[in-house]
Amino acid sequence: MAQIHGFPAIADNNARILILGTMPGKASLHAGQYYANERNAFWGIIAALYGVPASAPYGERGATLRTAGIALWDVLRSCRRESSLDADIVAESIVPNDIAGFLFDHPAVRCVYFNGSTAESLYRKYVWQQLGAQSRRLPHVRLPSTSPAHACMRPAAKLRHWSVIKDAA
Repeated sequence: MAQIHGFPAIADNNARILILGTMPGKASLHAGQYYANERNAFWGIIAALYGVPASAPYGERGATLRTAGIALWDVLRSCRRESSLDADIVAESIVPNDIAGFLFDHPAVRCVYFNGSTAESLYRKYVWQQLGAQSRRLPHVRLPSTSPAHACMRPAAKLRHWSVIKDAA
């Protein structure tokens, strides 16, 4: 099983919120795009909140995030994982992203949101100790996973929870 590597952040210097996933799934890695699995609710939620069609070109969707003050990244830079499931991540293979450095370089970020509980728990385990006092004081909010594996919550309920990002940005 080979080490897989995530993507650079979608961000600019105006980012006011940071959304962190865990690690792109197989469809995303193959496409070279965040949340490329068409069953993942992320881009549908962004479409509902910001008006960019989920079917719009990837660059346009990324530009919409940047315009809205949203940065998008993952907690993990690389890991080994057989499937797309977070539960299959091999703990000994985890290499976190430099989120402390990101937050230092993006001082306008005022809230960190997690796309699901695994992103939050990996952040707490691998990133929290690297953060400066100011970054630790930021609100950190777990949102329901947009993954199709988190099917116990209906899309409308996910959208209600995720609507907090629009007010925060």
